[in-house]
Amino acid sequence: MEKLGEFLKKYSNVIVFIILEIVAIVLIAQNSYYQSSHIVRWGNGIAGRWHRTVSSVTGYFGLKSENEHLAAENAMLRAQLASSYISYTDSVFEVNDTVYRQRYSYSEAQVIKSSYNLAKNYIMINKGVDQGIQTDMAVISPQGIVGVVVNCTHNFSTIMPVLHSDSRNSIKIPRTNSTGTLIWDGGDYRYATVVDIPKTHKLYKNDTIVTSGLANDFPEGIAVGYIEDFTVISGSGFYNIRIRLATDFSNLNHVYVVDNHFKAEQDALMKETEAQDE
Repeated sequence: MEKLGEFLKKYSNVIVFIILEIVAIVLIAQNSYYQSSHIVRWGNGIAGRWHRTVSSVTGYFGLKSENEHLAAENAMLRAQLASSYISYTDSVFEVNDTVYRQRYSYSEAQVIKSSYNLAKNYIMINKGVDQGIQTDMAVISPQGIVGVVVNCTHNFSTIMPVLHSDSRNSIKIPRTNSTGTLIWDGGDYRYATVVDIPKTHKLYKNDTIVTSGLANDFPEGIAVGYIEDFTVISGSGFYNIRIRLATDFSNLNHVYVVDNHFKAEQDALMKETEAQDE
């Protein structure tokens, strides 16, 4: 109260002046139609700007609830789409390779769970044994190599991607026809390492790396990545090559599971051949 009294005493002249101004404006407005209309328009203008400002502020803070409402509505609509249901009638596409007399079929699948920042990453897809998926089948994306199927249930499968410390895949450099091995030693999901390429083969940055087709899983020529940089391993005759992977594992939604229809026959023949050497 003491401070209030001091404030009123200090600014009493200003307060009296403001009160008298208000009284004068009211008297003018009551006794002059012309002045009254100007005052009303002035007051309406101020009120209009004030309400517009308040509406903008409240509208901004109301966006969150509005977005939540729209998101819930979109979720409800998406739940009614055919893509929200697991479909087991997807088309299977076949490619006949008359040069190597190998036939592959490709089954589309949806990624439902994945990781890409661990030492041992895995990917889960929405298809399993009941949809023709088996272990050791290769998996690719629209951009390039993904990994190999390692486990299956009736309706789901897990994939060991190239982003796994135990992953090993045969690759080649088409320009030089050099073959090597793709590995991943952790770290950045965008990059991997290629080894076993002899230093006698001339390399260039951005050289394309593809699957070699020497294993019984991936067809030849699937994009793997592009050379980022390379060094010669000390005391050896081979390169250590850092490549930029073709597949973006941070944004992987759909994949294709590759079925080599002659894989079982090829594997059986190799086992028989190895057994004869024992």
